[in-house]
Amino acid sequence: MAIFKGAGVAIVTPMKDNEEVNYDKLEELIDWQVKEGTDAIIIAGTTGESSTLTMEEHRDVIEAAVKFTKGRVPVIAGTGSNCTRTAVQLSQEAEEAGVDGLLIVTPYYNKATQAGLIGHYSRIADSTKCPIIMYNVPSRTGCNLLPETVAELVKTKENIVGIKEASGSVAQASKAMYLTDGRMDLYSGEDGLVLPLLSIGAIGVISVWSNVAPAKVHELCQSFFEGDLETARRLQCEALPLIDALFSEVNPIPVKTAVNRMGLAAGPLRAPLCGMGAANEEKLLQVMREYGITIAG
Repeated sequence: MAIFKGAGVAIVTPMKDNEEVNYDKLEELIDWQVKEGTDAIIIAGTTGESSTLTMEEHRDVIEAAVKFTKGRVPVIAGTGSNCTRTAVQLSQEAEEAGVDGLLIVTPYYNKATQAGLIGHYSRIADSTKCPIIMYNVPSRTGCNLLPETVAELVKTKENIVGIKEASGSVAQASKAMYLTDGRMDLYSGEDGLVLPLLSIGAIGVISVWSNVAPAKVHELCQSFFEGDLETARRLQCEALPLIDALFSEVNPIPVKTAVNRMGLAAGPLRAPLCGMGAANEEKLLQVMREYGITIAG
């Protein structure tokens, strides 16, 4: 059984002005997401600035997400690292916190070989009973999880159940689905490719876009599942200018800016990330208005 089906939000981590995690705002954001129809909360991922959270904060944010979600939808914790031992520790702590699944990015910077990736994911899988979604995003990690490697891991490790595919290649995702005989849960990691990946067997998306338009992303997925391809196509196409604007600077700079401008008080980014450039922010606001999102203030 899949951890979730539909629209999962890669939720931002709200911060206070002093850059401490703002747990009150995190609870508010999770409540809003659930009420808007989001099908899963993905906490402490790229969009959640996991790379600048301390180990203690990482654990605490995951525990808080489980507490705040109250079992209404699944919680998937980002527990990847460029160090296998660290990923094991984070994964075990998330399991103890009661998460429904783990999202584990390929090791970044190290540029592991495919044999190294098999060893990395296998060791993590052996350390936990939680179902695992691998995360392939070579544009950020410098490391591409190839379809043959994906297939070996899915076939040899029972709790490796899926992949968040953000290589940008529908062909690569298709090959992975073929090599796993459709036994793998595929999630789009690209908001601009949700519908194309659903068409080859994906069961949902782990979305940045959902931070600002959760009901729309849920509706896109649900429309596809119900066979209403025209509505799904329209929702995907209408969102493309917004999606482009949300990635006009490195994620999560634009989306956190957007959440703040909606009046949801996500707070500042942690260095080395910085505020959005003025021209890009103005373009983002224009696109948000055209999409029907209300700008506060």
